[in-house]
Amino acid sequence: MNKEEQVIMGFRDLYNKLVWLNKDKMEDSLKGYQSSEVHCIEYIEKNMDSNVTKLADYFYMTRGAISKMTKKLLKKGLIESYQKSDNKKEIYFRLTEQGKVIYKIHEDLHKEFQDRDKVVFEQVTEEQFDGMLSFVEKYSRHLDAEIKKLGKESKP
Repeated sequence: MNKEEQVIMGFRDLYNKLVWLNKDKMEDSLKGYQSSEVHCIEYIEKNMDSNVTKLADYFYMTRGAISKMTKKLLKKGLIESYQKSDNKKEIYFRLTEQGKVIYKIHEDLHKEFQDRDKVVFEQVTEEQFDGMLSFVEKYSRHLDAEIKKLGKESKP
């Protein structure tokens, strides 16, 4: 296996381990909510004037799939829709109080996982972080270009 393959396999392995380690705690704390719903809630809270198009672009999903998910979140009382007075055509989303509770639980879990893994990150030098971040940005730009070649847009 060459180094490129080792890096890709390493990323995949790390991701799978993180998912496996965090899964039970996430599922117990966020019972009744799918991962995609929780991440949709997170995006809405962190990004002002979230709408179906922005969500679809961010999650690489169709607008139809996002529309279906936001309808479920509206029905569960986790988000509400609104329009701006200067644009009655576009529908935006924001969290309800109940949605903010789910967001807070999710954020607290991420903080807990971050604290668990801090021991590794404390050993990484600024130079190592810079190298990793540079690689991730470069690879991401490459993938954006490949997505564009397919006639699709990548995340904003």
